[in-house]
This record gives sequence, structure tokens and C-alpha cells, in this order.
Amino acid sequence: MDNSGKEKEAAQLMADADKKVKSSGSLLGGMFGGGRHKVEEACEMYCRAANMFKIAKNWSGAGNAFCKAARLHMQLQNKHDCATSFIDAGNAYKKSDPNEAIKCLNAAIDIYTDMGRFTIAAKHHISIAEVYESDLVDIEKAIAHYEQAADYYKGEESNSSANKCLLKVGAYCAQLEQYQKAIEIYEQVGANTMDNPLLKYSAKEYFFKAALCHFIVDELNAKIAVEKYEEMFPAFSDSRECKLLKKLLEAHEEQNSEAFTEAVKEFDSISRLDQWHTTLLLRIKKTIQGDEGDLK
Repeated sequence: MDNSGKEKEAAQLMADADKKVKSSGSLLGGMFGGGRHKVEEACEMYCRAANMFKIAKNWSGAGNAFCKAARLHMQLQNKHDCATSFIDAGNAYKKSDPNEAIKCLNAAIDIYTDMGRFTIAAKHHISIAEVYESDLVDIEKAIAHYEQAADYYKGEESNSSANKCLLKVGAYCAQLEQYQKAIEIYEQVGANTMDNPLLKYSAKEYFFKAALCHFIVDELNAKIAVEKYEEMFPAFSDSRECKLLKKLLEAHEEQNSEAFTEAVKEFDSISRLDQWHTTLLLRIKKTIQGDEGDLK
């Protein structure tokens, strides 16, 4: 389907809206006459133009039109509508210009935090983190936005949403070899979930991850950590994760890379280990003398 007609129509609407804004005169002077009404009409025209650009898949055009609408909403003191337009702009820019998308989402976040809407602000911090993860591949910045989102969620008592963000941070910190920070997060989330009947099954997974991070730093630390987790959360003792850790500690102590690999294979044959676990296990295995550095 040819959408070039829609694009022309959108461009015409933008031009008409620009004229309307100019003819509204000085905004403050015009607010009490017909000026405000003209600005409101221009706002509506920018939004209609943005949606036409979307139909034509001109994402930059849509983002620009939504931004113009957002700025007029701000001048009209329509905070909520202003934030909504910035979000719409951000979502359009995500498809064409990730950096512009982040600017728009940040502008919306500033408005939401100013209004005390921290849960919505947290949600959009996650959106920014995802742009940094997938489009810009800047993991440090993604971490910062996940942490900010977790902070806002905690403040609003949305602990399960906060934990989800923290787990993202923990996973990235371990990948970036920031083990101490990853350990603190996994232990904190593990402790938060072990008393919840619906979530306690996941606690063993978090303690397992924390123990693997300990193991890379120091074998003795890992031993002490495993004992601590068993004490804190008795169900951990019976878990396959805990049994695997004990076998790995024993193999490591004996500097036996074959026994290490065998224990991992046995575990993996029942519960598949993902890329994150495999990466950390390889890092641990490489500390065994004379090791080839794979898990085959």
C-alpha cells in the first residue's frame, strides 16, 4: 500500500499547525484571547500529523511531531498530556533514532517524578535501559536505569517489580566482573523471596548465582557462603544447585577439572544451564591448573 499520500498530508498538517502557533501571537498575551484556543488546535494537529507519519512508517517525522505537541502541552500547563506526547515521541524514535528516544523518555520521566508518579517513571526507566541494552549496547548505562527503576519501585512498595530490575543489574554486574555488587543483589533478592510462599522456589536460584560469583573471587568465600545460605534457607540444602556447588568445590579443591566438568554435565542433563551460568562456570574452571577452558 502506498502511504506517500499520508506523508504529504502529515507534512501539510505540520505546516498548518506551525502557522497556527505563530498566529497565536505572544503566548502569554494570547492566552487570554483566542491564542490559547489556537495553540490547543495546533497541538491536536501535530498529534494527527504524527499518527499519519506512523502509518507511513516515517518514525522520525512522527517523533518530531509528537515532540512539538509535547512542547505546546507544556506551555499550556497540561503536564499529563505533555508527558504522554513525549512517551509517544520516544516510542516512535525507538525505531529510527535511539538517542532521541532516550531524550524524549527522560523528558517524560522528569514530568512524572515532578507529579509524584514514580511507578510510571520507573516503567520508562526500564524502557530506556532496554534501548541501551539492545540498540546502543551500553550496558553500564542500562544498569544505571535499571537501578533507578528499582529505587522508584521500592519507594512505592512494588517489591516484586524492584526485584526484577535488580536481577537484571545482578546479571550484568557478574558479566562485567563486578562480582561483589552482583553478590549483594542476589543475596538481597534471595532473602526477600525465601519467606514468600509463592516466590521461595526462586530463592535457591538466586543463592546459587551468588555462590557462583563468590566462587570466582575466592573458593573459601564460596564455601562459607554455601553454609550461610543453607542456614538461612534450609530448603537450599536439598536443592540440586546446592549439591552441584558442593561437588564443584570438592573438584576445585582437588584441582580435578574432569570431575568439575562431569558434575556440570550431570546437572545440565536435567536442568539446562543458560549462557550466563555457563560463562561463570567456565571462569571458575579456568582457575583449575592445567585446564583447557571448556565444559565438554
